[in-house]
Amino acid sequence: MSSTATAQLGPERIFTTLFAYQQTFALKAAIELDLFTAIGEGANDPALLAKRVQASERGVRILADYMTAQGFLRKEHGKYLLAQESAVFLDRRSPACMGSMATFLADKTNVENFSMLADSVRKGGTVSDIGDNSKPADDRWVRFAQSMGPMAAAMAGVLSQMVNAHAAADKSIRVLDVAAGHGMYGITVAKNNRRVHVTAMDWPAVLEVAKKNANAAGVAEQFSILPGSAFEAELGEGYDYVFLTNFLHHFDIPTNEMLLRRFYAALKPGGKALTVEFVPNEDRVSPPMAACFSAVMLANTDAGDAYTFAEYEKMFRAAEFKNCRLHQLPDLPQRIVEAEK
Repeated sequence: MSSTATAQLGPERIFTTLFAYQQTFALKAAIELDLFTAIGEGANDPALLAKRVQASERGVRILADYMTAQGFLRKEHGKYLLAQESAVFLDRRSPACMGSMATFLADKTNVENFSMLADSVRKGGTVSDIGDNSKPADDRWVRFAQSMGPMAAAMAGVLSQMVNAHAAADKSIRVLDVAAGHGMYGITVAKNNRRVHVTAMDWPAVLEVAKKNANAAGVAEQFSILPGSAFEAELGEGYDYVFLTNFLHHFDIPTNEMLLRRFYAALKPGGKALTVEFVPNEDRVSPPMAACFSAVMLANTDAGDAYTFAEYEKMFRAAEFKNCRLHQLPDLPQRIVEAEK
């Protein structure tokens, strides 16, 4: 080994990775305290900030300095300013605010499941009591629906473009939104095309969140609910589109093929399934976010995975779909798999 290589070698990445949970909970604390909104409104020194968020001045100063060191804030002459991404995505006054996602992504269940990853590796699936995600778990999925809507915004816009690009000017468009959660994918498509009618399917308690979101978006008349399980509910037929957003990754390949046959039957001839997922490349180690999602499924499900496009293509073909295509989207971490009946 050369002297240059020796000089560059160090354990910093190991330390920062082992400390990474601290960054997670510091950011979660700042979001819970509404630190970014307070600073955006002008409470930008420790005393003002402490009064605004109803916390100790010492605690606020330490947390704000931590956020500055992490790049979420700037500090000039003892006063804090929002970094650009914080102003857009963490200030509650911003229409693009994503702070609510911390409620689900860093919740107790997700953290505990990942803390036991070594045991999940030994087993080959989650060591949690709930791992098949085929039965109601109202508290967990209601929390998901209440907090994860902002993540859907950009991809929902892409789905709207795809639906509108093939829409006839004089015909209604029926969409089945499977495991709709917050409902924002279907709601956004409906808002962008008044001829779209969405049937949102999920557990009853979760659909209450989706109904509220549909009402708030002004699309209540274009929005129906179908309470029940994707495995058992009477789906109906004649849909133009089936949306499968962040759903198939919960299950193994045989289960997905069975589900896809059900969705195939619900579509009209020529109808399409649009699947939003983290889809790693065939090497399964790139791009990083999609590749790492497999570990999330290992920690949280019995048999879920982040599937490659080749695996999705095989699943869709087994369910009799055709013309399977992968849409890679610039600046978005997920991809769309499109398949036709």
